[in-house]
This record gives sequence, C-alpha cells and structure tokens, in this order.
Amino acid sequence: MDKIAVIGAGTMGSGIAQVFAMARFAVSLTDSDTSAAQRGLESISRSLDRQIKKGTIDADLKEQTLLRIEIAPDLPTAVSDARTVIEAVPEVQELKSELFRRLDEITPFDCLLLSNTSSISITRLAAVTRRPDRVAGMHFMNPVPLMPLVEVVRGQQTSQQTADRVMGFARELGKEPVLVRDFPGFVANRILMPMINEAVYTLQEGVAGIAEIDAVMKLGMSHPMGPLLLADYIGLDVCLSILRVLHEGFGQPKYAPAPLLVNLVQAGRMGAKSGRGFYRWSDEGKAIEPAVIFG
Repeated sequence: MDKIAVIGAGTMGSGIAQVFAMARFAVSLTDSDTSAAQRGLESISRSLDRQIKKGTIDADLKEQTLLRIEIAPDLPTAVSDARTVIEAVPEVQELKSELFRRLDEITPFDCLLLSNTSSISITRLAAVTRRPDRVAGMHFMNPVPLMPLVEVVRGQQTSQQTADRVMGFARELGKEPVLVRDFPGFVANRILMPMINEAVYTLQEGVAGIAEIDAVMKLGMSHPMGPLLLADYIGLDVCLSILRVLHEGFGQPKYAPAPLLVNLVQAGRMGAKSGRGFYRWSDEGKAIEPAVIFG
C-alpha cells in the first residue's frame, strides 16, 4: 500500500490522516509546529474513541489505525518515501504556494501533490511546480471521518490519470468523490459561503437574532444546523478567507465579506476553536448558547 504524507496536523489534517490510516494506508503526519503534530495524533485517538463508543469500530481497529500513523519531525522526513502528499495547511495562498515549491524540490517527480484547499486555485498552486499534471485538489469536508463528500478538483493542467487516481483514493476511503473544475470556491464553498455571509448580514442589520436565523434555516429549509452555528464549526477566520478568495476571484460585490464577520475575526472570535464566535463554546467543543455580539 502506498505511503501518504499529510502536511498540517490541525482539524482537517488530522482527520485526513485518520481516514487514510483506517483504510490501511501508511501515513506520515507532520506540522511546522511539532507540538501541533502530537496534538493531532491525540485528536485522532479521541475521534476513534468516539467511534468505539458509538459502536461503529472496535478497539482493535483503533490500535491498528494509530500504528499506521507516524509523526515526522520535519517536512523532508515526512515525504521521504511517500508516493502522495496532501497538504492541509492554513488557507493562505502564499503559504500554500511556498509549500508546493518546496514539495516540488524534495519529492520524486512521479509523486502526486494534492491540496485540501477549500477555495484557492489548484491551477495557481500547480504553476509553481514542474509537474502541474500531477497536482490536484482533494477537498474533504469537516469532520473528515464522518462526511462522505470529497471534491476532487481538476486544475487546468491536471492529467486525467491524476484525476482518476484521486477519485480512486477517495473511494478507497469509503468517500463519495465528485469531480469539479477549478474555479474560486469550487462548488461547495461557492454556494455555502454566500449563504453564511448573508446570514451574517441578516444578523448585522438586526433582522433577527442568532438563534432565530439558525432556527429558520433548520426548521424551514431542513438544514441539519443553522448557518451561524455552522460558521462557528468551520471557523470564522476560514469563512472570511474563503469569501475573500471568492471576492477577488470573481470581482463581484455579492461575495464581499460582511463587516461583522471581519470584526469578529479581528477580535479573535473564531468560533468553536477559540471558544467564542456567534456562540459560546464549552471546553469540550459544545455550543452553549448564542454569544453577545453587540455589547
């Protein structure tokens, strides 16, 4: 079985490492912050414990999954014998481009370079490498172990062989891959983020409160959770980054981030990961109640 290197051990990176390891791939997980990589492994262990509690896996599968994941101390070590690399670093164009330049230098030429980006151009990332035909997007949904969708993004120069391999990877993980073209936000976030942004505008303009806006979308549109709660789960900083990519990419005012969203991010209110966004969150990651927005 091919070895997979996962770069970035945050929420998405650790989730990606988990699902590959559960599918019997050897996984090398690394992060520029070595303590973050260890926290990522601990997060995987807790995630597996939740699945044991639900009865979807047994303790033996947890043990085997963890044994397939190694923490690499640095990037060269992580990718040294990997056939496929998936990056899950923060949604910042310059950071991802620099990482792809570096990966292009230190990995074998036939190694696939994949991005979990939720909005940034795959074509643009591929352009900094000497192998644009072997670069593609593999956009997982959060939480990775539970959500079935994977957007497989084909850049302008992504080969059919590469696209087919990534689609195959997704199926081996038990996911449902959907092939999409390389436009800002792809499909999922091009549709989702304007809805979240409009919910923020609706709150900002005083049309309704947080709980009321979320209740309308849950009860009236059969959404599993309201858009403001979902934004907190995703991370308000991530939502803002994606909206900025959409706004820049299409040049249309409808994608301009709501000023309230900008203000909350600038105030350090990122949602669940910071303990406060549109909701107040417990240390266990549970939404407690709508937060005070206009004090």
